[in-house]
Amino acid sequence: MILLRHGQSEFNLRFTATKTDPGIPDPPLTPLGHAQAEEAAEQLAGEGLRRIIASPYTRALQTAAPLAKRLNIPVHVMPVVRERYAFSCDIGSPRAELAMAWPKVDFRHIEEVWWPAIEEPHGGIEARAALFRAEMAALPEWRDTLVVSHWGFILAMTGERLMNGDWIRCDPAAPAPSGIEWRHYVAPVKRPR
Repeated sequence: MILLRHGQSEFNLRFTATKTDPGIPDPPLTPLGHAQAEEAAEQLAGEGLRRIIASPYTRALQTAAPLAKRLNIPVHVMPVVRERYAFSCDIGSPRAELAMAWPKVDFRHIEEVWWPAIEEPHGGIEARAALFRAEMAALPEWRDTLVVSHWGFILAMTGERLMNGDWIRCDPAAPAPSGIEWRHYVAPVKRPR
């Protein structure tokens, strides 16, 4: 299975610059994010993928779209692979809005409001990753599956921190990572001399 982190979103762009939550619910991709999605589609086109799973967030759907179009396969939406709910970007769009924006994608199986109402603890995303890992390990088609997801979910699945548009192979039958460090690296502050 291949895990792909979505391309740069408007939230990522602003948060990286300011280190404060810019208050953008369900942000779309930036032009760079769209380019990252296209580049990932180019890189992954020859991987023999037959199934694409994506989180319901707009940034994940926009990242999955170029590869789905290129391979002519549908995107299966699964809220279980969504980001840990902790920032404004983790407020999603209601199912009805998603269905209008993405008429070729089936959203009937998800709740109208599919994201949590309160911040999700780290243990919550780790439990979701463990559930998804077990479900995928039981399916023979996990080997030809792409999962378009998010920083936190991919960290819970692999123990690795990916940048926007990066991807990693993951064997769901392998042991899950242990002792995940959830704190972000913060660059040292430059002090004037």
